[in-house]
Amino acid sequence: MAYLFLALTPLFWAGNFVLGRAMNGVLPPISMAEFRWSIALLMILPFLVPRLKTQWPAIKANWKILVVLSVLSVASFNTLVYLGLTGTNVTNATIMQSIIPIIILIISALVFREPVKMKQWVGVLISLAGVLALISQGNLAQLLELSLNTGDAWILAAVMCWAVYSIMLRFKPAELDGFTFFGVTVVLGVLALLPFSLWEMSAAAPIHWNGDAVFAILYMAVFPSILAYLFWNRGVAEVGAAKAGLFIHLMPIFGVLLASIFLEEQIQTYHIAGMVLIFTGIYLAVVADVMKRIRKTN
Repeated sequence: MAYLFLALTPLFWAGNFVLGRAMNGVLPPISMAEFRWSIALLMILPFLVPRLKTQWPAIKANWKILVVLSVLSVASFNTLVYLGLTGTNVTNATIMQSIIPIIILIISALVFREPVKMKQWVGVLISLAGVLALISQGNLAQLLELSLNTGDAWILAAVMCWAVYSIMLRFKPAELDGFTFFGVTVVLGVLALLPFSLWEMSAAAPIHWNGDAVFAILYMAVFPSILAYLFWNRGVAEVGAAKAGLFIHLMPIFGVLLASIFLEEQIQTYHIAGMVLIFTGIYLAVVADVMKRIRKTN
């Protein structure tokens, strides 16, 4: 069951990207993130309030790092993804998400001086070449002109936010249990997004709610927000973080498949080239060492 939960999690995340793209022009991107997290908060609030009362001293003592982590994750990551999906397709966006482990490796090496092997640096370069293939659409002339699609730029910003968030989790307050930490970041994220959402709605055309829009927001609130969190934690607890982490790489595969089925996005040669390069780089930089550790523990 743990492996099923771990496989469903990236499927839910990929579905979030597909709906984010499908709702382009129907729901403004910042407000889409605000609606998503507000409804998720309402759903978890009955379970969260008792924990907030008992763990308030720890929350109050660590409010600064909690704000930072919430802004990087709940407030920024998905909002930047939805902004990016107004200008790029799901295929590009989900493939670029897979480079997050590479960005984490680079930041950890440069900022925290964590040791990185030569093989891993080779993997970094190969993965970055894959990203360049995607954002240039395989057109070297476009790359030399430094012409970057705005949507891809937003997605890269989202990737950076999640990579920094992942690294900053080392400063997560140990006194808070996982669910309370998740709930607090959702509360803070909803509050952080609120003024931007109100500004966006005042400047944009009125939202015309229909069945598709309601379904999209409910899906985003339930599946990639709450269930993905619960399933991921259950999977990590049962099989370990090293094995669980490998399942994240299913997301671009699910994203490409769902986008081709529901959005009729065409897979181009540069998509395949970018994916092959990124996955090859990830294997050299991250997966090979993880698999080695797994074999030693078995």
